[in-house]
Amino acid sequence: MTKLFENISKYTSLTKALSLELTNRTKIKTFKKGTIIHDANEICQHSYFIEKGILRLYFVKDEKEISEFFCSSGEWINSPRSFMQQKIDHYYIDIIEDCEVVILAVEDLVYLFENFPAMEKYARMDMGNSFGLLMERITSMRFTSAKEKYDHFCKTYTTTYHRIPLKMIASYLGITPETLSRIRKQA
Repeated sequence: MTKLFENISKYTSLTKALSLELTNRTKIKTFKKGTIIHDANEICQHSYFIEKGILRLYFVKDEKEISEFFCSSGEWINSPRSFMQQKIDHYYIDIIEDCEVVILAVEDLVYLFENFPAMEKYARMDMGNSFGLLMERITSMRFTSAKEKYDHFCKTYTTTYHRIPLKMIASYLGITPETLSRIRKQA
């Protein structure tokens, strides 16, 4: 849980009481590449902080997997609407690279918010960062060429893009694998 504690400390002070409560209310688990840890047909009950590895949020349309985003070490992943509203939505979460995650249940997150203002501050700051990245992605998807989209992807995922399968990157960018291959050859 070292990375989680470091991540929280970037935004707020991590007290002994909060670190103890986090330790008691979370569990650490490893998953192998290819494992689906959240099924779109279920309500998302957990949020996953990634200590090591890469995970992907995606949906299926016309029998094709469409990658929504990727998360790696030092980041959280869940099915946002399902997790926060406790409703089924259309996202799956799978493991792209063997990983170790810290698992936090929704009811434990609510408890931490209600009892530790620092945890609520941390969540607001971290969500603000995530929102900024999402806005960049929307702008990139709407107003740039396929090459510019790929360049933005590589800049956004600097430490991980080379570890993500090209088919998943192509679906994230909204282009065919063949177009991505041509773009990569030109670079």
